[in-house]
Amino acid sequence: MTTALYRRYRPENFGEMIGQSQVTEPLMTALRSDRVGHAYLFSGPRGCGKTTSARILARCLNCAEGPTDTPCGVCPSCVELARGGGGSLDVVEIDAASHNGVDDARDLRERATFAPSRDRFKIFILDEAHMVTPQGFNALLKLVEEPPPHIKFIFATTEPDKVLGTIRSRTHHYPFRLVPPAAMLEYVEKLSAEEGVKVAQGVLPLVVRAGGGSPRDTLSLLDQLIAGSDGDSVAYERAVSLLGYTHGALLDEIVDALAIGDAAAAFPAIDRVVQSGQDPRRFVDDLLERLRDLIVIAAVGDGASAVLRGLAEDELTRMRAQATAYGAARLSRTADVVSAALDDMTGATSPRLHLELMIARVLNAAGAAVPVQAPIAPAPAVVPAPAVPAPATAPEPAPLAEPEPAPVLIAEPTPAPVEEPAQAPEPSGPVDFERIRSSWPAILKRLEGLSRTTWLLVTTVQPLDFNADTEVLTLGFATPADVTRFKGPTPGPGPSDHLRMVIEHEVGVRVKYLPAPLPPAALSEAAAPAPVRTAPRSPAPQQAAPTASVSEWAVASIPTSDEAPTPQPQFPVDEEPAEVEAAASAPQPPSDGAIDNDAPPLPGDDDAPDIDEEPPYDAPALQSTPQAVAQQPTPALVAEVRPAPSLAERSSGGVQRYGEAVIRQVLGATFVREEPYEPPTRFA
Repeated sequence: MTTALYRRYRPENFGEMIGQSQVTEPLMTALRSDRVGHAYLFSGPRGCGKTTSARILARCLNCAEGPTDTPCGVCPSCVELARGGGGSLDVVEIDAASHNGVDDARDLRERATFAPSRDRFKIFILDEAHMVTPQGFNALLKLVEEPPPHIKFIFATTEPDKVLGTIRSRTHHYPFRLVPPAAMLEYVEKLSAEEGVKVAQGVLPLVVRAGGGSPRDTLSLLDQLIAGSDGDSVAYERAVSLLGYTHGALLDEIVDALAIGDAAAAFPAIDRVVQSGQDPRRFVDDLLERLRDLIVIAAVGDGASAVLRGLAEDELTRMRAQATAYGAARLSRTADVVSAALDDMTGATSPRLHLELMIARVLNAAGAAVPVQAPIAPAPAVVPAPAVPAPATAPEPAPLAEPEPAPVLIAEPTPAPVEEPAQAPEPSGPVDFERIRSSWPAILKRLEGLSRTTWLLVTTVQPLDFNADTEVLTLGFATPADVTRFKGPTPGPGPSDHLRMVIEHEVGVRVKYLPAPLPPAALSEAAAPAPVRTAPRSPAPQQAAPTASVSEWAVASIPTSDEAPTPQPQFPVDEEPAEVEAAASAPQPPSDGAIDNDAPPLPGDDDAPDIDEEPPYDAPALQSTPQAVAQQPTPALVAEVRPAPSLAERSSGGVQRYGEAVIRQVLGATFVREEPYEPPTRFA
């Protein structure tokens, strides 16, 4: 049975610590100058050397030659606190996660009163100090504030903010950080050589990446790979399978397919990633890491090897070719798409769907970039075309003297290749507001095929402005409720995502939105027409009166019997209550068809003075004969748009009787036959 790798190579002095110079150098200076404090607080991520540094500090303080910045390693105290030592009685390590109460603090306070048994100081190391309760810290407060001369405290924690403020203010705080990848890669290469293990090319960078800057986690992963390898070598395939990263060959295949826009090669490669059981989110993270490397190579050039450490020369050559195929601009845009997809896949129920949609967006962006060179290719083919038939049809002086025949000969073949490339540069040109506004009908048409619900919502939205630098599209909304519906549900894609995808497919830009209210002109066009009252018409004797429809006059119900009139609340009108009551109390016309000229005017007549009429409007008496109608001028009529009567009111006959009264009084007509109204009989 062997000891874990991180235990066998635990540092024994500050000089062996890696990546923590911000802590080791001040401590060594304080030890050399004999300005050591009574309490220290070591904080930082897990596995970065906090507890190890606390033990080294205890060795430096209790060394027989100390206090010193470099322990001798041979005295009893140094031997007991070494890697294989059994520990010292004067150095007490306490797990604060299980000793965090008032009773534990009281016990520690009693033990602190005794002098050290052999060494210079009695040192208490409290690991996971943030687990101590406020009551326990308060019980220790007096001892930490004014300890005996032989007492030293070292608190180690991953969450310094949870340490009681009164305790933290009485300590020297040293923050630990994660180890940079370059220093960690050099460290694991050194350990692999000391262990006599042959590690395949590309394995150690994966180990360093998986360790995340923690020396303990990195050495644990390397120890696991060494233990699970055949013989004394660690293969790349086994490391990739165990760590869960994407194989370099598969990643190169996908990157090459995306660079040239080859969907037939990209999607099968994605299917192999999914079928192998790999997490799609991990693959997207690997792809984003590769794009970052390509961006560095495109920006730095030959000096990229100094930034991308651990890569073989042949791999760097292959990545340089990939960076050249993409170009700096496309690399940046592709990285943005992949980064957005990585954020969207957090908590997604179907990560494979998000992965395939991301590949489709990248391929569409690659397809949109291809037409940039499309007009250049056919241009040379079109220019030599007139030169070929020119010598065959006429000598050179003829076209010069007669320029008209030459265009006639090539007029028919020339427009076809010229007009098509003329439309091709449109998606590759600069995207501005005019282009988005001109493409808006095509965007709506494409959106209708994608989501009918989103299309119905976006038809009420109008583009108002577009900032090409920030790619921000300002959209006009009629109401704040439309903005809320446009945002859609939080967990999944909504109308805003559908519109963004369609805009990206149509013009090649992934926009961001800025909501704004619609201008008044746009609101007036979208609003429904309100009920209006028409102005009085000038008298026109030659106009035929019967052309007026009864529906234009349906203002209120007229009583159908001698009973008291009953107001109809179902028909809201614009008149004042007195006018409505007067209109409702109009008497019934005689049953013999004669017109009662003394009847009160219609509600429209009462409203006539409100419409720019200087004299008050009085309806003249109308005769029942056609000759009288022809002699008298047609009165100015005031039409009001009213809601249609309900079914119950139509069945009651009120509107019908009112229409008959209107026809009698206004048109002077007589009904040939009148029959009393009888309600419909219900048959059994």
